[in-house]
Formats: sequence, C-alpha cells, structure tokens
Amino acid sequence: MNFFTSYTFIIGASLIIIISYLFNRLSKNTGIPSVLMLIILGLIIKESMELYHATEINFLPILEIVGIVGLIIIVLEAALDLELDRKKLLIIWKSILLALLSVLFASISIAFLFQFFIDLSFSIALLYALPLSIMSSAIVIPSIENLEHDKKEFLIYESTFSDILGIMLFYFLIGSFETESSIEIVSNISISILLTIVISIIVSYLLIIIFQKLHGETTLFLLIAVLILLYSISKEFHLSSLLIILVFGLFLRNPTIFFRGKLKHFLHEKSFAKVYKNFKLITIESSFIIRTFFFVIFGITITLSSLWNLEVIGISLIIVLFLFGSRFVLMKLILKKDICPQIFIAPRGLITILLFYSIPEKFQTNKFNTGILLFTIIITSLVMTFALIRKKSKNKNLNLTKKVQIMDKKKHSK
Repeated sequence: MNFFTSYTFIIGASLIIIISYLFNRLSKNTGIPSVLMLIILGLIIKESMELYHATEINFLPILEIVGIVGLIIIVLEAALDLELDRKKLLIIWKSILLALLSVLFASISIAFLFQFFIDLSFSIALLYALPLSIMSSAIVIPSIENLEHDKKEFLIYESTFSDILGIMLFYFLIGSFETESSIEIVSNISISILLTIVISIIVSYLLIIIFQKLHGETTLFLLIAVLILLYSISKEFHLSSLLIILVFGLFLRNPTIFFRGKLKHFLHEKSFAKVYKNFKLITIESSFIIRTFFFVIFGITITLSSLWNLEVIGISLIIVLFLFGSRFVLMKLILKKDICPQIFIAPRGLITILLFYSIPEKFQTNKFNTGILLFTIIITSLVMTFALIRKKSKNKNLNLTKKVQIMDKKKHSK
C-alpha cells in the first residue's frame, strides 16, 4: 500500500494550515514566535517521512518559489501599514538609516568572522554574511502586535527597509563580482534605483486607476498576479524589483498624497476604499499561508547532523553577539533613548534563508555549514521572544499598579 497519495498530501497540507493557525494563537498568548514552532513542525515531518522512506523529494526548488512569492506578499503587507505624512518623516529617516547601517556593519563584521573561521575569501564571506545581517519582517510584523504604537510603527519601517536594502545590496554585490570598475558598479546601482523608482510610480498609478474600475470576484488575485509578474520581469532585468512592491503598497495606503491636483479626478474614493479593504484582507491571508509553508518546508530541508557541531554553535553565538552589539551602538546613536525592547527585536528568517539559497552556484562553497543559518534564526528569535514576554509582564504589572492606585483614590474620596 502506497502511503503517499494525492489525498494524503492534501490532508497533510490542510493539517499544517490548521496547526499553523493554532501556533499563531499560542504565539499571541505566550510570545513564542510561531516561526520557531513551524520549523520544529517541519523537522517532525522530515523524521516521519524518513520512517516511510520518502526522503527522495527535493524541497529546495519549492522552498525558493514559495520564498519569492512570500517576500512579495510580506513586503506588500508591510507597506499597506505604512502611513506617510510630514510628522513621520523623522521616524522614516531614522528607520532607513538604522536599517542600512545595521546591514552594513553586521555583514562586514560577520564576513571577517567567516574569513577567519571558515577560511573564505572576503568577497565570498561577505556574500554569505549579507543574508544573516538582514532583519526578518516576516517574523517581526506578526510578533509586535502588543507593543506601543510608536515602537510598533518604527519596527515595521525598520524591518521592511532592512529587507529591501539587504536584498538590493545582495544582488548588487553579486553584480560587482562580474565588473572590475568601481565607477561602473556605482553607476549601475544608481541607474537601477532611479529606473525602478520611475517604473514603480508609473505602474502604481496605472494599476490603481485600472483596478478601481474593474468589477468582479477575481480582480484582487489578478492584481497580485500582476505584481508578481512585474517583480519577476524586473528581476530578470536586474532592477530593484522589491521597490515596485513597496511603492505600490505605499500608493494604496496613502492615495491622497499621490493623487493631488489634476490627478485627483482619477481617484474614485468609494471604489478605491473597497479595493483597498479587500486587497489588504487577501494580502494578510495570503501572507499567513505562504509564511506557514515556507518555514515548514525549511524545517524539512534541515540536516539534523549539522545541529550538533560545536564549531557551528560557537560561530552562531559570535554572530548573534555581533548583531546585537552593533544594534545597541547604532540605536544609542540614532534613537538615543527608549530603545527597549526594540534593541532585542532583530530576528533573522525568511529573507536570510531565501538569499542564502539564491547564491549563484559558481560562488557557493561546501565550507559553509547551513546549521549556522538555523542557529542564528533560532537564537535571535528566542532573544526577541524573551524580550516581548518581559515587556508583556511589565505592562501587566503597570496596569495592575494603576488599578490599585485608582481603587485607593476612590476609597480615600469616600
């Protein structure tokens, strides 16, 4: 009897979604990131598959495809939460500065570490270090629901820009390996960014004008399909394709800023409001599904033997020290005060995994142990978990103290 049939796969996928929903509920109550639970679920599934001798399935191509779609949906979801106005220019500027400097300092520090311990050339070490220097908005955004509005907003900006800037730097670094002139590298980067911004603005105007006029039940997934198509085409032309997704999300969230003057006539407020509301709901649901399968599949692809390597554990711990050490210094310089618990909220996740598996074959090396990725993801997620749990317990104590004070005042007034 063949245990692995079409129906067992459907049953398995359905159970994974149900379990992921329960993990989300558990995460909100305990503060433990659902991502960690999904990776563990993937490890359990892998062990179960080995019992039935079904390890011949290659999940890496599936992981890459799910990761790319997940990246688009997650950045879009984040952009739909970013409200733009003059009052927020300072917070946007600070989040961009912190995200950029964090990626640069962390990647250079980790590259030197890899060069020393793993014996890689600095350029290859930097290519492997960059994915580890990027915060994961896929983990940050669903984990900070209970934080104060200002801190939550800052972390959404920072993690989103960390994703975008990190991905841009990663692909620019790969491109720089193929060119010798530094002037050519800088000019290529500048042209790519400017061209992408121009295309993003034009595309965003056209999509909003067209889609608010369309009527039907399938238009929203059609819009997502168009965005994925545009992302993939621009990636083939080596453009900063994630900017297209970010700019479109900002257009959707802040239509009155972009549709002014004569352009205001192209915005139909009632139709647009309906499109925005439904599109945001579909984006949140799609993000949940994609994130679920991405981290479960990642758990399935992990080689358990790599987890018991003392060198891997040691390197991972030093990486985490570099990440939080540089983050502490930069946050003190940029934010200056009130940096808790933000300083501890810097998990690695989807982008780290996706970029690692996007390293071109000619630059790959067997010297790098993938266990470093897993340990870094786990440790940074656990640090975030403890910080959020501690913050939650402090808030409870403060609320309890306030209630006692109010009750005391009422007694004295009587």
